[in-house]
Amino acid sequence: MELGNIGPAVKRQTKKRVGRGMGSGLGKTSGRGHKGQKARSGGGVRRGFEGGQTPLYRRLPKRGFTNIHAKNYTEVTLTMLNKSEATEVTAESLLAEGIIGKINDGIVVLATGSLNKKLTVKAKRFTKAAAEKIEAAGGKIEVI
Repeated sequence: MELGNIGPAVKRQTKKRVGRGMGSGLGKTSGRGHKGQKARSGGGVRRGFEGGQTPLYRRLPKRGFTNIHAKNYTEVTLTMLNKSEATEVTAESLLAEGIIGKINDGIVVLATGSLNKKLTVKAKRFTKAAAEKIEAAGGKIEVI
């Protein structure tokens, strides 16, 4: 192998040269067809345009609103806490172990399932039943 024989790592596709004569295959109308809005320079329509007809996004009724201050908690069940190896369970430890995929605005512990070991659980929120089950198993809860 010599320096003069090295080719590119990735083959690059050559740019389409339009409007360079009939022999090129992209002459005359340059691949735009005959007339119409899309054939004109600067032509084309925006997303959702339906030729002047009232577009679908305006025909459908709008209802309700999205609360921009709403908190999105990641739900964690007691069954999921059983899978954890740590004795002090936090959102970060659950994420590191792969028990949850994303923390969002914090975690909320739900009472689904049962807890078989003594744990110290730190979370944003606990349901009453979950808090009772954790303390009944000899564990502690901490609201952060």
